[in-house]
Amino acid sequence: MVQAKDPPSYYLNKLKTYLDPKASRSHRKRKMVGESTSTQVLRDLEISLRTNHIEWVREFLNEENNGLDVLIDYLSFRLGMMRHEQRIAESRSASEEKLNPGSPSSTLNYQNSTLDRTNGHLRMSLDISDSPSLKRRSKHVAKLNMGESKDDIHVCIMCMRAIMNNKYGFNMVIQHREAINCISLSLIHKRLRTKALVLELLAAICLVKGGHEIILSAFDNFKEICHEKHRFETLMNYFLNYDVFNIEFMVACMQFVNIIVHSVENMNFRVHLQYEFTALNLDSYLEKLKHTESEELQVQISAYLDNVFDVAALMEDSETKTAALEKVAELEDEVSQLHERLQDFEHQALEKMAHLETELGQIRQERDELVEIKRMADEEVTTLRRVVQHHEQESKNRQSMFESKIAELENVSKTLPKGKSMPGISDVLKNNAEEITSSNSSVIVPPPPPAPVIAPPPPPCPPPPPAKVPSAPIPPPPAGFMQAPDGAMTIKRKVQTKYKLPTINWIALKPNQVRGTIFNELDDDKLHNHIDFHDFEERFKIGIAGIVANGNSEIDGLSSFPSKKFKKPENVTLLEHTRLRNIAISRRKLEMPVEKVINAVNMLDLKQLSLDNVELLQRMVPTEPETKAYRDYINEKKNINLLTEEDKFLLQLTKVERISVKLSVMSYIGNFYDNLHLITPQIHAIISASNSVKHSKKLRSVLEIVLAFGNYLNSSKRGPAYGFKLQSLDSLLDTKSTDKRMCLLHYIVATIRHKFPELMNFESELHYIEKAAFVSLENIATDLQELEKGMESVRKEADLRGKGAQSLVIKDFLQNSEDKLRKLKSEAKTAQEAFRECVEFFAESPRTTDANTFFPLLVRFVKAFKVADQENEQRRRLELAAQNANNKMNEDVVKKNKINQKKQQDALINELKHKTKLVKEKKLLQQDEVYNGALEDILLELKSEPYRRADAVRRSHRRRIDSNRLSKTMEEFEI
Repeated sequence: MVQAKDPPSYYLNKLKTYLDPKASRSHRKRKMVGESTSTQVLRDLEISLRTNHIEWVREFLNEENNGLDVLIDYLSFRLGMMRHEQRIAESRSASEEKLNPGSPSSTLNYQNSTLDRTNGHLRMSLDISDSPSLKRRSKHVAKLNMGESKDDIHVCIMCMRAIMNNKYGFNMVIQHREAINCISLSLIHKRLRTKALVLELLAAICLVKGGHEIILSAFDNFKEICHEKHRFETLMNYFLNYDVFNIEFMVACMQFVNIIVHSVENMNFRVHLQYEFTALNLDSYLEKLKHTESEELQVQISAYLDNVFDVAALMEDSETKTAALEKVAELEDEVSQLHERLQDFEHQALEKMAHLETELGQIRQERDELVEIKRMADEEVTTLRRVVQHHEQESKNRQSMFESKIAELENVSKTLPKGKSMPGISDVLKNNAEEITSSNSSVIVPPPPPAPVIAPPPPPCPPPPPAKVPSAPIPPPPAGFMQAPDGAMTIKRKVQTKYKLPTINWIALKPNQVRGTIFNELDDDKLHNHIDFHDFEERFKIGIAGIVANGNSEIDGLSSFPSKKFKKPENVTLLEHTRLRNIAISRRKLEMPVEKVINAVNMLDLKQLSLDNVELLQRMVPTEPETKAYRDYINEKKNINLLTEEDKFLLQLTKVERISVKLSVMSYIGNFYDNLHLITPQIHAIISASNSVKHSKKLRSVLEIVLAFGNYLNSSKRGPAYGFKLQSLDSLLDTKSTDKRMCLLHYIVATIRHKFPELMNFESELHYIEKAAFVSLENIATDLQELEKGMESVRKEADLRGKGAQSLVIKDFLQNSEDKLRKLKSEAKTAQEAFRECVEFFAESPRTTDANTFFPLLVRFVKAFKVADQENEQRRRLELAAQNANNKMNEDVVKKNKINQKKQQDALINELKHKTKLVKEKKLLQQDEVYNGALEDILLELKSEPYRRADAVRRSHRRRIDSNRLSKTMEEFEI
């Protein structure tokens, strides 16, 4: 490690000598100071503080040396000396002005001097303890060979900067209020470079948590000592009325003003500080400096103006925001109303579509019946024609036979002698003629059975076609034990514990609520063999387990388990302690007297007894053992007044006939229309989806294309297929091409787009399949059974009540709801039939396939189809771009170079804009987060990027827009 040239005590002893008023009379102390001036000593000290090891600085600042106090005392001493020198110079100038009162320059100087005195920066009085009197300071300074005050003050500020660049030193300076006061008082220094150095230090301190209050306190002290009328008045006078324009001081002053005003979190305080500088004519002066040639000053001014709070604009923005929020609220209300109307229209459309689908199904059924009747009539006509043809052929055969016989008879009659006749010949001819006539007439009407004649009878008619024997109905399955339905819950056994254990206040699920959840797959009974519950009981026992027989039992649940809410009751209770606690909680929620409750239950009045209270009462209904216990208690003629309020409440409920049935009826009536409105849209969705999917011609064509591709791939290995399950559609995504860039579905979609473009919107024929995908027909059937069961209970209750005032509610409900339930059941049957036909149409089993498993297959296929089409389109565009790039390589190179050059320029401009817009607000540094070198980092960061608030860019952008509008308006006005 490099050793320091001199220890801290070397410099501190010299500084203490300068401060000692008796040192100028001591030869030893003058010799110790030596030939070097105080300015040179301070420069060496500053170099040591800046370049030596951190431990050297800590040694300089420790309690033994107190280097910071010595340095501050010396700085205060030199400030007093400089003030003394300034007063001497001012008095000389004032005397010269009195000698030449008529000259204009003297008058102007006198006015400026008067102005300066009113500003106060020439009337400072410093209280410097342990320092020589002002009359003897000059001799003291001369004998000790001290430098000029202005030089010593400047180097002292540099020493303070070096100390503050150390973590330990920074915290000491922050906590030493006199140090900040001396630094701020150094602004009276005539040299602008020193002022700039002071302002930089003060600005850096403001960016440390708690530093802003210290700086304001220091300027309050400055105002008091310098007799300012307004805070920051002297600083603004230097800034506005400079003798020589010094860019370093102007930048540092503008930077300090920006930070002292806008580094405050409190918005009102920021406006207050901003107004302080506005009252000192800062705003009007910044308007003049806007067009300054100095870029650094312009950046600082721009940062300050960006941070400025325009209260009028903020009020305007606030009013605009309020109006916008009101408009947004109105639009949200309107959107919610439109959404509700849309849902109503959708439900109405769904209901109407389901109704039309039902009518369409009936019309199709009637059409099928008419077609069947027409077919049977055509068959009957064909049979009759065949019979007629047969009779015609038969009559022709008879006629030919009769003609041959007549010819034979004529031949026989010719061979007979004349005048003779064969007896009976005329009769035979007559009969033959009648037969011929009758056979000819049989063409229109079938002949009756022929009478026995000489000629042989005609052959019998062919038998009629056999009538269709109706197929016998499928016999029902043989009676026997039925298989348990899916999701049925096994009855859990109760666990008998050795000790009484505390209870968990959870909401238990009923068996019908567990179906379809994660708990349906859990089996906690098998864990009893793996968990040591004996140790658990020993750790959580609260008493010996037992059953409470009556209120006199010593092993009472409430006495063995003390609670904040339930102390040991003085009255008698017939309830177990958990039951008693639950009844007490429910009674508090009920907040109704028992007489009013009983009256509402008897009248089935849901206006007096809300639906929530009905559910509470259903849990409070006395069980059979409790009812028996109360009955025995009364029969034994015990005092009822000794019972607890909960027991008295249950005792009154036991007097209500069929209370469980009545509460169930009330619950059913209260929930009926909600259940109806919940089930009806689901049924309509099933009807519409099933009919649309079954009769979709485009879907049929798409599946046909898929079957063709599948058979082309599989027929050589597995043989041809005549169809496939719809779940096979998911596997189209798994069959990849050789380059793995596309799957079979991509190719099928591309083929359909090029060869069969009319099928691309096949999903438009599939109505409400998304809604139907979430519906379970099994659940609908169960809900309908529950509704029918509840309606039957309501009917029974209505029959028991008969005619009277108590039956008005229930009869009115039956009159309004029975037809709706009947209609709902009819629609549910239609939905099941439509779904069954649809599923069977796609070769699925309706017994094993539900709507929430069938329709999701189509939903996934439709989504995958659309995604594949989009990916094909994207791939086509990329291929087309690559092809165009290959065909027009040379032209594109030239164009791309120009485009790229322009893009690079635009990118550079955008990046610059982006950097100017993305201004991150500098967060205040916590005092415990200060590190070695933090001060220099803060100062460098402020030089590279001015201080801007996070909301400054928005206000700057708005200001630019307003200025652009103003400039355009002025141009139009000039034109």
